[in-house]
Amino acid sequence: MTMNVHEGTVRRPAATRRAGRLAVAGVAVIALAACGGGTEAGGGDGEDDGGTVTLQFIHPEVAGSFDPLIEAYEASHPGVRIEATNVPFDQLQSTLQSRLSQGDSSIDVYTVDPSRIPGIVAREQLLDISDLMDQAEEATIPSSLEPNVVDGKLWSLPIWTSEQYLYYNPTLLEQAGITPPSKDPAQRWTWEQVVEAARQAQAAGAEHGLLIEQINRYYQLQPLAESLGGGPGLSGDDLLTPDLTNDGWVRAMTWFRDIHESGVAPRGIAPDQMGPLFAAGKAAFYVGGPWVIPGWKAENAAFGIAPHPYFADGEPATPTDSWSWGISPHSEHVEEAKEFLEWAALTTEGSLATIEKIFIPPTNAEAFDEYMGRLDASVPGVTEGAGDLMLHELENTAVHRPPSLGYIQFEEMMVNVFEDIRNGSDPEERLSKAEEELESAFSRLR
Repeated sequence: MTMNVHEGTVRRPAATRRAGRLAVAGVAVIALAACGGGTEAGGGDGEDDGGTVTLQFIHPEVAGSFDPLIEAYEASHPGVRIEATNVPFDQLQSTLQSRLSQGDSSIDVYTVDPSRIPGIVAREQLLDISDLMDQAEEATIPSSLEPNVVDGKLWSLPIWTSEQYLYYNPTLLEQAGITPPSKDPAQRWTWEQVVEAARQAQAAGAEHGLLIEQINRYYQLQPLAESLGGGPGLSGDDLLTPDLTNDGWVRAMTWFRDIHESGVAPRGIAPDQMGPLFAAGKAAFYVGGPWVIPGWKAENAAFGIAPHPYFADGEPATPTDSWSWGISPHSEHVEEAKEFLEWAALTTEGSLATIEKIFIPPTNAEAFDEYMGRLDASVPGVTEGAGDLMLHELENTAVHRPPSLGYIQFEEMMVNVFEDIRNGSDPEERLSKAEEELESAFSRLR
């Protein structure tokens, strides 16, 4: 199968508004590792003796995250039940690949990382839902559909998007005599300023200077290289040429190694431990998304919000994107699955229900507007203006992950690359080794 993926640069900041709404791209990314049970999907034909259809929905969030969505949908669709199964983030792709490759008909709807869509389509593991294209273009933030389209066909619907902030602990900064950074993106701090202030805060008693939420994940770290002009790490019209040893990537990863070697950022701490550490007052700075805010509010954590940093001799670049949902081509209940997907992604009620327990921006246009208001009102005296800052970042600084046929192999390999550099590997040597390994892997895809 020959596919046309997006050509040219992958840095495509959204740039237009429609009816006062932001035009952002909702590509993949931010589910943290989920744990716990969830309702296990069963086999069979998905229909009970009473004629009720049961749809099996696979996702990586914490069990119960979509209970509000499911309850609302089942209440308005009495002939349908939704059974949600949560698979831990780090196991999601391998689980889906194993089951879908065997033609498992027990999966109906599942979460999709849009950067992986070209590869998933090549394996014929998504149902063509192009009949929803016009409706999706009308209901969602305009450019959010782009990554879900391959060869002119729509394969999934965007559910969420994302952005990230620089959070700071005002108590630790005051203790160190540091004036907190401003929310104004025109006064955005550089990474160099953050590191200097982090050292100063540690000298005044802070246990950690800087915590980076998804410390070993491409979603989080791609903007470091992008800020220095290094690009996404893949180049060429087909995005199948590894490009990790350019000056931008080497410099960014050298900085990344150095903040860990110097102790400004800690080694040995997993992504899901970062937020609780900051909430406990253990770090001066934290880089992460808005989904942490409700939990920190509940814990009365001290925090302030500022724009995501950039390098002094580079350009601002910020993470973005999140999950889309698609339908398995092996589903025995395609029409019911499509109706559920349409309701969750393309109606305001359904879209808002997807974020009732997860504080992340939806890509449904009306729901997105509602989310911005909720964000600003989250913590009086702290989060006012956070919505406008998010809009600015999504319009001007957001960089999207490369929609490459080889993205699956690339993303998985980069986890090991980032961990190795974090733990002291020479950045240029490790990036060069990764290029060689990717070149070998990609040769089978060209």
